[in-house]
Amino acid sequence: MLAGFAPVSSFAQNASCTCATAYTGVNPIGSIGNVNGDVMISQVAGYGPAKAGGALDFGSRVVVGGKGSASVKVGGCNLSVPANSTLDISRVENKICLNVLGSEHTAQTGGANSTNYTPAIIFGGMALGALGLGLSQDNDNGHPVSD
Repeated sequence: MLAGFAPVSSFAQNASCTCATAYTGVNPIGSIGNVNGDVMISQVAGYGPAKAGGALDFGSRVVVGGKGSASVKVGGCNLSVPANSTLDISRVENKICLNVLGSEHTAQTGGANSTNYTPAIIFGGMALGALGLGLSQDNDNGHPVSD
């Protein structure tokens, strides 16, 4: 069985917002300020390395590893996303909801010098998903199974 990721919006609607700001109808709704170390971003196309100035929209998720940090600006919200935390962005009624789940919510084992495998796990999950999709494609070119 392959594990997948649920849409970010399904998590954020049940959580309180770390910061909420009015939605003005402008897209993208915000951007990444600074990026230091292990920082990944999830958008429509999947996870990839976060870059300063990168666009943020509803459903965006910023994942910061053990040796990373990031800042974001969305509407009136300027947030720092510390090491071992995740930022989810969703729409709740006419507001933009930013929710930071800090390191106290992130499972980490080992000591202070332990290696952070968050980016490797994310990319590994993407690779397994792509492999499963590739294997499930119809390659019979229209021929019946009995040929």
